[in-house]
Amino acid sequence: MILLTGGSGRLGRELKALLPDVIAPSSAELDLTRPETIAAALATHTPDAVVHTAAYTDVKGAETNKAHCWAVNVGGTRNLVCALGSTPLVHISTDYVFYGDRGNYAEDDPVGPPRNYYALSKLVAEEVARTAERHLVIRTSFRPREWPYPSAFRDVHTSQDYVDVIAPEIALAIRHLDAISYRTLHVATERKSVLELAKRRSSTVQPGSKADAGVDLPDDISLNTQRWRTLRPQLAAKDAL
Repeated sequence: MILLTGGSGRLGRELKALLPDVIAPSSAELDLTRPETIAAALATHTPDAVVHTAAYTDVKGAETNKAHCWAVNVGGTRNLVCALGSTPLVHISTDYVFYGDRGNYAEDDPVGPPRNYYALSKLVAEEVARTAERHLVIRTSFRPREWPYPSAFRDVHTSQDYVDVIAPEIALAIRHLDAISYRTLHVATERKSVLELAKRRSSTVQPGSKADAGVDLPDDISLNTQRWRTLRPQLAAKDAL
């Protein structure tokens, strides 16, 4: 059985539909800022693994809500890791741990420096997750199923995709966690501009610029996914058995 944090979030909702043996406690039952609720949830459900998707993800909002962003992303991850013991952790991280000036970042490339406060919080959270006795960090990036904005950045390049494209990939990794020897995986798709991604599901989206975002954004935050592309067929074959 898998215990999922952030089950009401964008990725969490998709994973609940894809993983039949998952349990996702409500925020009242498992509040990452309250360690006693984490301990109680782990004792009640005794999971085989914990998948940590819960996070503060408002990049612009993090600049003015720093305390809350840090409490959730860093403090919440720390509280979770401290309670895990030997239970495996799958920590969902982000491409924003990289600076984003050149793209094609591989798993072992140096991270940072953080481009904004959200990036800082996720970079530190990732390092906290690595203190877990057994862990897998999955760096990824995704959008809702439908493009939600009137414009999209033409000058930001990424390997993110829509959540219904990314979630099945992450679910595959979770189902075969015991077959993955890596501690870090990049799960994403090909490099494209944010505008190119938006146009796949919006016929009316207009070009925009990161200069109008109100927060410092990367130029090219795309991830190198060769490790995942090599591993994926092996895991898919296990699914077929």
